[in-house]
Amino acid sequence: MSGLQGKVALVTGGGSGIGRASAVALARAGARVVVSGRRLAALEQTVKAIRAAGGEGLAVQSDVTKAAEVEALIEKTRLSYGRLDIAFNNAGTEGAPRPIVDATEAEYDAVFDANVRGVWLSMKYQIPAMLANGGGAIINNASIAGVVGMAAAPLYVASKHAVIGLTSAAALAYARQGIRVNAVSPGAIETDMFDRFTGGSADAKSWMADGHPVGRVGTAEEIAGAVVFLASAESSFVTGHNLLVDGGYTVQ
Repeated sequence: MSGLQGKVALVTGGGSGIGRASAVALARAGARVVVSGRRLAALEQTVKAIRAAGGEGLAVQSDVTKAAEVEALIEKTRLSYGRLDIAFNNAGTEGAPRPIVDATEAEYDAVFDANVRGVWLSMKYQIPAMLANGGGAIINNASIAGVVGMAAAPLYVASKHAVIGLTSAAALAYARQGIRVNAVSPGAIETDMFDRFTGGSADAKSWMADGHPVGRVGTAEEIAGAVVFLASAESSFVTGHNLLVDGGYTVQ
């Protein structure tokens, strides 16, 4: 897939996993890509991968839970490349999986700050930048946990439901102004987060794989393909949609 030549894309949480794979895929499709996150060394590795793929990239250290840093990130993007056309709001956290009665206020704050406040603040500053160009495409990273319940991860589930709600509301608010807002909802994906969630246990990973009708977990590159599609003109009539990339998990 191509067609993003001349476009500028921003990927939050771009230092690893789905964020890195998506940044590289967007670059391969022709976009110049800014990657942000809290770990500068990891972001610089993503930029190396972008350049190795023949693209152009920039690493900007930024915490999406802090409004001033998000605002500065968008300004740095515009100063560096003159515009913002595409944003993949990927930064987030899974939190500690535990039953609802055992979850703490600190855990709630950590999960909702990263997953909900981070997406809201990102869109708050991305949308005006896109309106200055006449439009754009925003993709928010939700999860299968945004459409089903998971007893062991209530805070994560609630936060990802909220991401889908923010996506729907923003899509309606800006549809006539040329900004499309969609979500992508991965199933279990082979990433560092997946390793943390399963505790690195082979049995837990096998159980998760078996839970998907296709019989395996997904790859970061498979999510990246969906992100590029939602960023491109090939999805020009798609907004307010939650694209499930889950190996059939949610149709069971």
